[in-house]
Amino acid sequence: MSADEVFFREWTARATGSRRDLGRAREMAAALGAAEAGRPVLTVVGSKGKGTAAVYASATLAAAGLRVCTVTSPGLRGNRDRIRVDGRAVAEDAFAALAGRLEAALPAAPGRGHLSPSGLFTLAGVLHAADAGADALVLEAGMGGQSDEVSLYPPLVAAITPIFAEHLGVLGDSVTEIAAEKAGIVGPGTRAVVAAPQSAEVARVLAGLDGAGAEPPPALPAALLPAGLGRDAARTGYGAALRLLAELGRPGPAPARLRAVLGSVRLPGRLSWHRAGGTEVLADSAIDRRGVAVALAAARARWGSVDRVLVCLPDHKDLDGAVAELDDLPVTFVRLPQEHLRFERALPASWQVVEAADLALDGLGRHVVALGTVYFVGRVLELVGADTERLFDV
Repeated sequence: MSADEVFFREWTARATGSRRDLGRAREMAAALGAAEAGRPVLTVVGSKGKGTAAVYASATLAAAGLRVCTVTSPGLRGNRDRIRVDGRAVAEDAFAALAGRLEAALPAAPGRGHLSPSGLFTLAGVLHAADAGADALVLEAGMGGQSDEVSLYPPLVAAITPIFAEHLGVLGDSVTEIAAEKAGIVGPGTRAVVAAPQSAEVARVLAGLDGAGAEPPPALPAALLPAGLGRDAARTGYGAALRLLAELGRPGPAPARLRAVLGSVRLPGRLSWHRAGGTEVLADSAIDRRGVAVALAAARARWGSVDRVLVCLPDHKDLDGAVAELDDLPVTFVRLPQEHLRFERALPASWQVVEAADLALDGLGRHVVALGTVYFVGRVLELVGADTERLFDV
């Protein structure tokens, strides 16, 4: 049995219509001795940019001298990537040990909902934070907020990245309902909420949160921010970390130290450049027209022209927007095997189609852009051998 199998067992075997069961996750947390986080929690929710916000929050806290455990969703090249301490992925033996502890605590499930993979990684992260003696815990929600297992660990500070109408009919029937669901992690113990710029309807929801509502993130020098659309998310994570430090009575990072740590941040799969043989690849987890446009502009600025675009957008992403931006470029559409993702929408007749397992970079040209869901970008990162072990230096 692999360590990964423990986290995905119930998800794989779930019955049609089964929903994640927070009650069972809570019972399991108690059985593991992890009913409470045991340290201050900073939770990141939103529709886009959560991983970037989590990394920048963690890097800022680490720059201030805290030992930080971070749980993100999904992983980059593998599932060890989901749990990190001070930016470094959990070691193989520690990951296997965490899986073993979860395996021993898995409760019976007759007639009840399943335990979600992201929820089990959250529990494992709480356990690892205790093992590592972490001073703070940064949790990235898997998909929702109140319905996600991160809600089992009320945050002292919440970071909210841009929210839009993604997962309609699952998290809510409108963007305001989705915003309310994601913001549902905010509770009586939450002392601050830092939110990226939002649409007017989402901003109204956040303004009604307990306390003073959401506050905007502070400024950060452009040289310390990532390229592309991740800048607002990075500032949000940074601002949330400063608020957490203030609530703990800890000083912010010294300017030189902050520059050194944030300047070392690496975000594979977020406008990141990679070389594999004679091919250079720009990998970006763009999921809408605006993101596709930004990635193509970056590629053309560096290369002048693009030989091939790899695209992986399940039916619930902005496929129409991607089609409009890609226009007459040569495109290969990549389909993933995950059962919960649907690839049934009509594609332009000129597009090639390939299964993710059959994807190879050979013969695609010198300049390739890979765009789409994080799961797909992770596959591309594997193909190029990207280093995902450490996301920042401390």
